[in-house]
Amino acid sequence: MLNVNEIFELGLNMGIKADPRGKKGIKEYLESIAKQYKDMKPKEKKYFDKEKLTNPYSDSRIHVYDKKTQVKRVMAGIDIGDGEVLLASQLGERDKKIDLVIAHHPIGSSLADLHTVMDMQVDVFVKAGVPVHVAEKIMEERVNEVGRGVHPINHYKIINLAELLKVNLINTHTITDNLVTEYLEKFISKRKPRLVGDLVDVLLEIPEYQEAKKRGAGPSIFTGNPKHRVGDHLVEMTGGTSPSDKVYQELSHYGISTIVGMHMKDAARKHANKHHMNVVIAGHMASDSLGMNLFLDELEKKGVEIVPCSGLIRVSRN
Repeated sequence: MLNVNEIFELGLNMGIKADPRGKKGIKEYLESIAKQYKDMKPKEKKYFDKEKLTNPYSDSRIHVYDKKTQVKRVMAGIDIGDGEVLLASQLGERDKKIDLVIAHHPIGSSLADLHTVMDMQVDVFVKAGVPVHVAEKIMEERVNEVGRGVHPINHYKIINLAELLKVNLINTHTITDNLVTEYLEKFISKRKPRLVGDLVDVLLEIPEYQEAKKRGAGPSIFTGNPKHRVGDHLVEMTGGTSPSDKVYQELSHYGISTIVGMHMKDAARKHANKHHMNVVIAGHMASDSLGMNLFLDELEKKGVEIVPCSGLIRVSRN
């Protein structure tokens, strides 16, 4: 039986294994963080989050943790808010004790730190052919924008509630985004869809996307045409949040013809369309569910019961 920390460590190791930067990239990243910490003045070290020395995903964390709890049942969802934390507490009073709540999207300090994981997108774009100096400059602007955007949010509202109700709470954002990215890259590459319409059909072989289509949020072509050829594609589903709109010009210039994403703002869609790219949006909740399911399946194998909530399309592959 696992405790909360062991469950998080399991997810963390899975996320690192699936990271598009590879083990070497993760090692270099953590070494750079360690150097930053070493070079800090004592007054700066006072505020440094030491978890960043071992966890490369500051948007994925343990938030509330009773070290004594052995986890038999988890409640897992995409967005965990007040209602879900209260529900977990209520289920405990109705003879269905929830030992741990797992959120996908960031909460608490993982939301405040969301922008700090976005540097990994530089490596994704460089791997796709964009020169590093271009990728770094474009992402630098976007990281600062996201940092300003999340700064005023009431990050700890949900955490405080979970602490008062003694509900164990973690979230696995980039961890499970890495898992869905790796899964789809392998799935699509194996099937080699020639046309954009074929690519949509390939996605619809996956149960989460089938269910999302029934719910009205399945795979959709945002730009391009079903008869256009896919060409070289990029699965754009990890790295915190959406990249800069400017990146699509560079991706198109350096040979990427098709983007497979979770979601896309209309301004970004217009940029991609302007530069003649195909964009297939697989679906946000379905893609997040797929990534979460790959992690939850490992918990299920270890005897943990999964209670889905908050938009999670639970599909077990066990």
